[in-house]
Amino acid sequence: MNVLIIADDVLSGAPLAQGLTAEGFDVTLVDDDDDPLETACATNPGAILFDTGAPDIRDYETCRALRRTGRTEPILFLSTVHGAIERAHGLNAGADDYIAKPFQFAELVERLRAHMMHRSIADDVRERVQVGRLMLDMHARQAYFSNVHIRLTQREAELLAVLMKKANHPVRRDEIYDELWRRQSYSSLNVVNVYVGYLRTKFAEITRVGGPFIVTVRGRGFMLDMAGYRAVARQ
Repeated sequence: MNVLIIADDVLSGAPLAQGLTAEGFDVTLVDDDDDPLETACATNPGAILFDTGAPDIRDYETCRALRRTGRTEPILFLSTVHGAIERAHGLNAGADDYIAKPFQFAELVERLRAHMMHRSIADDVRERVQVGRLMLDMHARQAYFSNVHIRLTQREAELLAVLMKKANHPVRRDEIYDELWRRQSYSSLNVVNVYVGYLRTKFAEITRVGGPFIVTVRGRGFMLDMAGYRAVARQ
């Protein structure tokens, strides 16, 4: 299991690299001043860790760039700065987890392994999901309907997959949370509302051409209505 660590500097990242190596991981450690995109392409890691004191715009942009190149492996931020804003920036940039320093090393290892196993299974069984004319490409993180396609973050794509699998049926908020966020101890049920909002904003392009839309079913959760907004509006 190869892990790429992108650190503030190699000296600060060395203890983490040594610890993971002792746990059986094949570790590549690079300074964030190096070219992490090139290193990721060359090493094809099973997971990527940003080991930082305080993540900055460059870290978030690097994370987005990794996702834009089509990389689907888990990305985790490890940071001493872990307020709600920093966590939101990291997750919205495409990270799967944001872990506060100091942390219990054993917990980090278990969470890392869980993410890697979960992503491996997801890549095998959820490469493409299709319902009617709506198709989701999990690898490319894009949704297609008619001649419209939208780009999604990894988490938005996973959320859409959950809704597509139960299209035209409400999915409870706690079900979505358990499926996508149960391993993140800092998150709450409200994160589901936040990401449904992100997805709705992007999905508006598909809804605009008569495609499905995401509706809130009071007391029952969220539903992907495949009838399309125009069809519903005519009723």
